[in-house]
Amino acid sequence: MSMQGVLPLSGFSGGEVLAYRPDHLLVAGMVERGSKVLDIGCGDGDLLQLLESRGIDGRGIELSREGVNHCVAKGLAVVQGDADTDLVDYPDDAFDYVILSQTLQATRRPKDVLENLLRIGRRAIVTFPNFGFWRLRLQLLVGGHMPRTDNLPFTWYDTPNIHFCTIKDFVQLCDEIGVKMERAVALDAYARPLRVAMPWWFWNMFGEQGVFLLSRAEKGR
Repeated sequence: MSMQGVLPLSGFSGGEVLAYRPDHLLVAGMVERGSKVLDIGCGDGDLLQLLESRGIDGRGIELSREGVNHCVAKGLAVVQGDADTDLVDYPDDAFDYVILSQTLQATRRPKDVLENLLRIGRRAIVTFPNFGFWRLRLQLLVGGHMPRTDNLPFTWYDTPNIHFCTIKDFVQLCDEIGVKMERAVALDAYARPLRVAMPWWFWNMFGEQGVFLLSRAEKGR
């Protein structure tokens, strides 16, 4: 699948940029107001708070008890759960959007998780660190060690990330399971969107993160 012609999100106010992570702002901008949303791997609940501030009905699942406690203390509707095992318990079309933010690479069965996202939600938003980013390639090539960045700070022996992928890998997976890409954004090292007119290999080399809005492909095509 070519990455050209996929439109990025933009148009956030300066106040919001100061208050929230750029990838969270992109995600929130992809969600329609009044929607029912499930945030999987919601961490401390920062994204859920942003969504609720925009009139969105947000729920969350978080693996760590500490994260759940932080969310509950903020008044957020979050339960402890595992994306690999607990999504099968949710009915079809239970949510308008299902969000998996910076969590795909930590799942044991990312393909199954992605398929479940689009079963229980009419749309899915997935963000992940791009392991094809040039700084990571350079560390492995020159340094000869597993790469580390601010976005991937863990050492190889204590990382929760077990399935690293590149933007190219993710696009190929979407093709394989018949997922429709409605929007896509590659963020550089400064969390700025790369130009949409660039070819996919440029995104794969210079995008530190990928942000994708997905929906089910039309049947019978």
